[in-house]
Amino acid sequence: MAYECILTDVRGDGPLKTGVITLNRPKQMNALNDQLMDELGEALMAFDRDSSIGSIIVTGSEKAFAAGADISAMADYDHMEAFHRQHISRNWETIRQVRKPVIAAVAGFALGGGCEVAMMCDVVLAADNARFGQPEIKIGIVPGAGGTQRLPRAIGKSKAMELLLTGKFMTAEDAERAGLVSRVIPLANLMEEALALCAQINAQSQPSVMMIKELVNESFESGLSTGVRYERRLFHSLFGTQDQREGMGAFVQKRAPEFKHR
Repeated sequence: MAYECILTDVRGDGPLKTGVITLNRPKQMNALNDQLMDELGEALMAFDRDSSIGSIIVTGSEKAFAAGADISAMADYDHMEAFHRQHISRNWETIRQVRKPVIAAVAGFALGGGCEVAMMCDVVLAADNARFGQPEIKIGIVPGAGGTQRLPRAIGKSKAMELLLTGKFMTAEDAERAGLVSRVIPLANLMEEALALCAQINAQSQPSVMMIKELVNESFESGLSTGVRYERRLFHSLFGTQDQREGMGAFVQKRAPEFKHR
């Protein structure tokens, strides 16, 4: 499918490959407008439906993952226009419907909506030049795509409050120490490392990969006892898969498993 605000590619040479989505509004530092978010959602769901794809990378340019939502596109909204348009609600949450792992490979600025999109992903890898922040306070609003909810869960209340109330940026190193990102990678190696991570994920049994994603996300939505009970049910269910028999059989026979993703 032809897109105007994103680029898509398929990488890897294993049975399961990696879908790569690159945000592509360079003049606007990848500012997130309705068209881009519509296209991002369509590409994510297309890769999710594709049985040859095991994982997905979302990335931007070396200067900006996404510098924020497109302020010029919404500066003149009034309350009812934002409400009737379902601004953000309509197309920003599509990423949460994706069942396969989504890796954010972040270089440069990930601010406002850009930081929020990164936090919606399952793993965040940061180039050493990455900068994260929620500067909405500086333009008289609050985050609207989960920034006040996901940031405290990622880095704790006190650090999140400081960033949200001042609009300060967080360096890649600070983000790693705080737990916002998985690791910091030299800029030149960012995509190489992201693809290597996806190759490791793609080599695992896809039913187990998808269930782990579902279970970890559930841990943020439910209490411990409910989450553990849900985990136990999915754990039991995997004993009905070919991959469980192959994986355990290979372990006993001291050989590498050959998963069929069934």
